[in-house]
Amino acid sequence: MIVRWGLHELGTLLDELGIEGSFLVASERWSGLELPAAERWDEVPSDRVAEAVEAAADADGVLAVGGGSAIDLAKAISAATGLPVVSVPTTYSGSEWTTFFGIRDPGRRMKGGGAGARLAGIVYEPELFLDLPRDQSGGTALNGLAHSAEALYVAGRNAEADQHALEGARLIGSSLPRVLEHGDDLEARTTLLRGAMEAGAALGSAGLGLGHAMAQALGGRFGIAHGAANALTLPPALRFNQLVAADEIARFGEALGAVDPPARVEELARASGFERLRDLGVPEDELDEVAEATAVRAGMKNNPRPASPAEIAELLRGIW
Repeated sequence: MIVRWGLHELGTLLDELGIEGSFLVASERWSGLELPAAERWDEVPSDRVAEAVEAAADADGVLAVGGGSAIDLAKAISAATGLPVVSVPTTYSGSEWTTFFGIRDPGRRMKGGGAGARLAGIVYEPELFLDLPRDQSGGTALNGLAHSAEALYVAGRNAEADQHALEGARLIGSSLPRVLEHGDDLEARTTLLRGAMEAGAALGSAGLGLGHAMAQALGGRFGIAHGAANALTLPPALRFNQLVAADEIARFGEALGAVDPPARVEELARASGFERLRDLGVPEDELDEVAEATAVRAGMKNNPRPASPAEIAELLRGIW
């Protein structure tokens, strides 16, 4: 993966990869940017993957500009065509680091997913984050923090991922409060983006656990933003896993600057505007079904401590 900083590096990166006619996936929000692309797809999110693939027939690469939905759609196109993906993220989601993807319809309901994207490059531009709303800033940054936390104890953990995870937690923990207080602080935004980058690299190397499995099940069923869901599901997942991963979670806490890591994540979630699942429109009488869906997700299978659907439902009720 080639990583560059500054949007001015995009053209050079595309040249380095031999991409001359890219297919751009970006919502209308980014229509004012001058981007090198031969064709454009602006329905984001979108479940019209087959049509997008057909529209990209003459391209030699896919360029994604946006958050997780835009990048995931670009990765779906890549998986179907073999085209390389270059991402310009505009949230702290970390989607640019994984080959797997989820597909949502325009109403944000999950419609499927897969893996096999051909990742080629990333360009980070902190100035694109300056007007990112407080809830999206906090939610996607907490998603990144979940990447760091879970990378330290999931089945795929490794020494390289640990280094990325701990640095990601340190940078996110130190900069997120400043970003929430002063969204126009470019230095804080840059530090937070570097933290999300480190967390994304940890995710790409190690994988996901219980917290993400719950968040994915909630998002897929109710159309909840992935960052918002992770902000609420990470603390109970940490507490559940402390029985078998106390040392790893303590290391995460040290990097985060917290004696009680789950409590600190809860503080950051509240500061970002997230307190209970009920506030996001999740009905209590469907939590058992969410738990059943969580139990079969890959993140749950990679978690260091097995959890039954009944145990997962109890965790969900604790944050409802």
